[in-house]
Amino acid sequence: MKKIISVILTLFTLASLMLVSVSCSKDGGESTGGTTTLYVYNWGEYISDGSEGTIDSNAEFEKYCKEVLGMNVKVNYSTFSSNEDLYAKLSSGAVSYDVVIPSDYMIARLAAEGLLKEVNPNETIPNYQYISDDFKGLYHDENEIWSVPYTYGTVGIIYNTDMVSEDEETFGSWALLWDENHKGNILQFNNSRDAFGTAQYYLGYSVNSDDPAEWEEALGLLLEQKNVVQGYVMDEVFNKMKGGSAAIAPYYAGDFFTMYADNERLAFFHPEEGTNMFVDAMCIPASTQNYELALEYINFMLSEEIAIANAEYICYASPNSLVYENETYMEDMAEVHPDAISILYDFDMSKMEFYHDLSDETRMLMNSLWEDLKIESTIGVAIYVICGVIIAFGLALLVYNIAVKKRRQYYFNKYSK
Repeated sequence: MKKIISVILTLFTLASLMLVSVSCSKDGGESTGGTTTLYVYNWGEYISDGSEGTIDSNAEFEKYCKEVLGMNVKVNYSTFSSNEDLYAKLSSGAVSYDVVIPSDYMIARLAAEGLLKEVNPNETIPNYQYISDDFKGLYHDENEIWSVPYTYGTVGIIYNTDMVSEDEETFGSWALLWDENHKGNILQFNNSRDAFGTAQYYLGYSVNSDDPAEWEEALGLLLEQKNVVQGYVMDEVFNKMKGGSAAIAPYYAGDFFTMYADNERLAFFHPEEGTNMFVDAMCIPASTQNYELALEYINFMLSEEIAIANAEYICYASPNSLVYENETYMEDMAEVHPDAISILYDFDMSKMEFYHDLSDETRMLMNSLWEDLKIESTIGVAIYVICGVIIAFGLALLVYNIAVKKRRQYYFNKYSK
């Protein structure tokens, strides 16, 4: 009887431990080792990670939690490549993150769909006081509820000075992306919003237009551009521009410096017609299981040493006065590129436009037109390949027929004598 009771008690204990383990795993809280896991979802290459002697921001946060908060914390850090990828993850409900860093227009969309938890940084984030007023209360978060600015930046054109001259007629304009003189050496964004943006700015249209005719006209311009475009790229742009296999590419100003570090023949300009300006900000998803710890993480990322380390590592502009007013930071950036501060911070704001969250109808139209562009591109390539195969087959057949005729003629002449 005692053995039976002992077995029952043992099974009960094991079952209890399993329930505790499942419960903790579900809410993202304590693991069996007493460690809280904080799930952070950010852009790739968008935080100082300890490489090449830099500060490891996430490791420093874990250290801060242990020494100051008395908590064992592990940052589970993963990355996404586009705002749309982030949206797909959050809207699916299949995953739970504690801190995410979307761009402005996506913040507005996530908030509207109930996918964000209120942050109210004026009340919860002490270091929010150092964020420039220019980046508070923007269109995507007018009441300062959902987000805390992390970085900001602009889109421009990166070009190889060995292949592109400033004396060219199209230089300084989006027209450079359509220049026949650089056919086969031009890259284009491989995402719909930015690619259409290049055409819309060139045409003088708003990137937030709800006019279908303007989107159709932008598609027409992108279809014309296919004749000169080498390829549609995102991260591939780095190797192509650094290696000199392409001459011109529209891309983000901050990433220009990464390319320049490996190829000093590269240069950058903001097109005269105007361009996109964006703010990426830290938010807390509605599905968070560690709200208070997420607030600590956001506040920590705004602290001086960490904010400077992140800004120097990713080379994007910072809205944090602890960064842009720091003399050492400015000196360090001048070593990255002589005009780094000018490129990042000195530009005509009146010619900059933020992407807004598009209406459902316009978003569907944009996605449909983008598919038309990409499908036609695929079909065009396929046609060239098929035609090439047919021509090659035809030539081979012709050569074969000639060879057969010559062989027959040879034997006819030989045995007819």
